[in-house]
Amino acid sequence: MNNPSFDQPNITDDEMLPEYDFTGGDRGKHYQAYRRGHTVTIHQTDGNDIVQYFTLEDGAIMLDPDVQEYFPDAETVNRALRTLISLFPKNRQAIKPQ
Repeated sequence: MNNPSFDQPNITDDEMLPEYDFTGGDRGKHYQAYRRGHTVTIHQTDGNDIVQYFTLEDGAIMLDPDVQEYFPDAETVNRALRTLISLFPKNRQAIKPQ
C-alpha cells in the first residue's frame, strides 16, 4: 500500500530514473508483434489474473520511429498528407497502382 507521507520525486512521464538500466536491451524487439495485437495479463493481489487483448483501432496507423521524428502528432501527419494529396491528379483513375 502506498504511504501518503512518502515523498515522491518530482518526475515527469518522459524522464528516466538513474536506477533504470537498459544495457543489453533490444530496442524494438516486440515491435511487429505489438502492431499485430498483444495480450496483457494483470496479476492481482488476490491471485486472480485479468487477461486483456489489445489491437489498433480501426483506422489507426502506427508510424515507424524514423517517420515519427518528423510527425509527432496526428495534426502534423494530416497536414502533410493533405499537402501530398493536393499534388495528385483530380481524376483518381489516373493514379492506379501498377
